[in-house]
Amino acid sequence: MVRIDRVVTRGGDGGETSLGDGARVRKDSPRIEAIGSVDEANAIIGVLRLHTRDQPDADAMLARIQNDLFDLGADLCVPGEGGARLRMTEKPILRLEAEVEAMNAALPALTSFILPGGSAGAAHAHAARVVVRRAERAAIGVEEVNPAVCRYLNRLSDHLFVLARVLNGHGAADVLWVPGGAG
Repeated sequence: MVRIDRVVTRGGDGGETSLGDGARVRKDSPRIEAIGSVDEANAIIGVLRLHTRDQPDADAMLARIQNDLFDLGADLCVPGEGGARLRMTEKPILRLEAEVEAMNAALPALTSFILPGGSAGAAHAHAARVVVRRAERAAIGVEEVNPAVCRYLNRLSDHLFVLARVLNGHGAADVLWVPGGAG
């Protein structure tokens, strides 16, 4: 069980923060950058959920993803493999893959690249996707990272892309790329 008695600790005022194993690191370290990017992805998925309230299946997927991202952050906050700590596993990765496959089966095939946009929900899904891609790039740069962390983030960006198409009326409102511009 988590219990947070104090939010203001002043422990980070000097530019350092604590990892889950108690080690102190600079706030601009690659590990903290990755954790922050995952946190940012989780926050923007929270904003995306404002647009999925009337779509219980999509909202439930996003709720699970938000919990997964907390688990992923917990994994990132303790270097190495020691201890009985929370670790990202293959199970949520496989769940994402199954959800992508199910959503994509109901979509028309793509004949062009898609520009971020269409509906408000789709635009937010695309924004979340690019934040997840940044989190993935940051996680790849962390020493002693669980490989499942990077795989999960890679699948999640695919998931958000396909979800954006679902939120665009199953592809009907997708904004297609026009090579060379509009004119």
